[in-house]
Formats: sequence, structure tokens, C-alpha cells
Amino acid sequence: MRKVCFFDTKPYDKLFFDRFAKKNGIELIYCESKLNEKSAVLAKECDAVVAFVNDVLDEKVLRMLSGYGISLVAMRCAGYNNVDLKEAYGKVHIVRVPAYSPYAVAEFTMGMFLSLNRKIYRAYNRIREYNFSLTGLLGTDFYGKTIGVVGTGKIGQVFIDICLGFGMRVLAYDPYPKEREGVRFVSFEELCRQSDMISLHCPLTKESYHIVDKKAIGDMKEGVMLVNTSRGALIDATALIEGLKDGKIGAAGLDVYEEEGDFFYEDYSGEVMQDDELARLISMPNVLLTSHQAFLTREALKNIAETTVENIRQFFAGEALPNEVCYRCSKNNICKKEHKERCF
Repeated sequence: MRKVCFFDTKPYDKLFFDRFAKKNGIELIYCESKLNEKSAVLAKECDAVVAFVNDVLDEKVLRMLSGYGISLVAMRCAGYNNVDLKEAYGKVHIVRVPAYSPYAVAEFTMGMFLSLNRKIYRAYNRIREYNFSLTGLLGTDFYGKTIGVVGTGKIGQVFIDICLGFGMRVLAYDPYPKEREGVRFVSFEELCRQSDMISLHCPLTKESYHIVDKKAIGDMKEGVMLVNTSRGALIDATALIEGLKDGKIGAAGLDVYEEEGDFFYEDYSGEVMQDDELARLISMPNVLLTSHQAFLTREALKNIAETTVENIRQFFAGEALPNEVCYRCSKNNICKKEHKERCF
């Protein structure tokens, strides 16, 4: 039985992971703490680690895990921007869940657009106070509007399908475009200039960091709607707040936030918010902010658990790791995984 330390555990994680772990010879040691320099010691007697989006896997933490004899970190998510891949190489194998449910995130994204447009969240709060006025709840038809989709991977493609179903005109930006009927690929600058609505579905890289900055917002249409269900650091929060204040951005839906690791998934309802920018965003009536919730469906959680456990089983069985992440894979077009080998 392999012992695996499972960080940042929530009740819904146990519900799905317990289904697959034991029958694959894996004992999960659940820890509520996020993985960081202080909590890494909890994995000392374990064979591997399961981590999530807001866990810290920097140089120091990876060296600690390696020192404990741990050579596998299984990310139970698609993103891995919180992992120092260069430091991990040669010491700790990193595996992930590349696709759990693109429908979960895409559907949630459209839900945010609809709620922002028709002020559903504001109407809900009004009715609870017996205020049945419709003043201030004016929306617009989505039919015929132009939406810009930034990132056309699996989630972006499903979201495009939804938009086409609404009868919208779809513009897309992706460094590696996949041409398809009903979609016109343009530069990011042109997408900003022409779109009535913009949705972010790209990974966080050096190139995409703060892709929505002061200049990009300046290029956008007056009153544009912006939704981000990908990674918080795609948006410069300071520039976003200024855009919201001067009306350039008519509404924003944020399921992610650049500094979310200090707050998301936890209950701080009895405390004073220490992040001034997050507090300002929450206070704005045209901002809908959720706590990195877009992935949270039964189907997605089942797929995450099943794939994560299978990644761990493959590692200890000495098999190839199709879901391994390696910083060298994109260099010189050399990737050992194509030859059914591990990255090191």
C-alpha cells in the first residue's frame, strides 16, 4: 500500500478520491493544510504527494519533498504554473489532469456572463428584501453580439460551441490557432477592439501574464464585459479596477484572482479582508466574484479523482506517464514521452 499525502483537502475531495484509491493500492493521508514550506513536513513518511492549484511547489518545497524521498507530485488539476518545473526536473516527476470536464468550466463561464448581463445576482438580493423594482436591471440580447475568446483549448472550444448556439459572432485569439467554421482568429489587439464580451481560457505563462493590462483595457470597447475562469494573473487587478471605475469595463466576472492562494477555498467571513484590491472588487456592484468554483461538478470531480489515482498507479507500476509535465518538452522538439518514456 503506497502512502500519499493529500494537501488542501476539502470534504468533496474525499467523497470522490476514496472511490478509486484503495482498490489501486493507495492510502491517502488527507491534510487540510495547503502545501508550502511549513506544511511540507507532513509528507515526510509518504511515497508521493497530491497537490492543487494554490499549493506552493517552489524550489524550496520541491527540495524538501525530494529530501524526504518523494519523487512524485500528482497535481489534481490541469494547471501547473505554481510548480517550479526546472527545479523538479531530475528529482520529482510532476503529473497532472489535463482534461477533467471542459463542459464544467465552459458552462460556468456562460453562467457568469448571463448573470452579469441580466443582473441576476442583484435581483436575487433585492427580492430577499422584498424589493420588486426592475430599475437598474436592464440587460441586452446576446444574439448578434461579438464575443472574444482568448485561448481555444478544450475549454475554449466548448465555450465557443455555447456562444455559437446563442447566435453570437465569435472572434478568437490563440498563439496556435485551430481553424474552425464560425470562428475568426485575430490578433489579441483586434479582439480587444471589436469584442462586446471577452472570455479568458488560456493557461498562465510568461507570455500571458497580465495579458489584460492597462493598454489592453484601453483598446477595449466602452462597457465591455470581461470574464476570467482561467488563472487570476492573466489580469492586472489594478488596471481592472481602474477600468471598472471609469466605465471602460461595464462588468467583470472573476472566478480566479491573482492573489487567491491566501483566501480562496477558506472561510474568512468573521475577519477583516486584508487584500485591499480584492475588497474593492467585491464591493463593486458590477463585479461577480466566485471562489475558483468553475470546475466544481460531480463529473469533473470524478474524472479528477480517477485520473489522479491512475497517474499515481502508473508511476509506481513503472509504466509510462502520459500526463507528465516537463519544462524540457517544448524545447528542441524533443519529448521522450512520445517514445513511451518518462521525462527523466
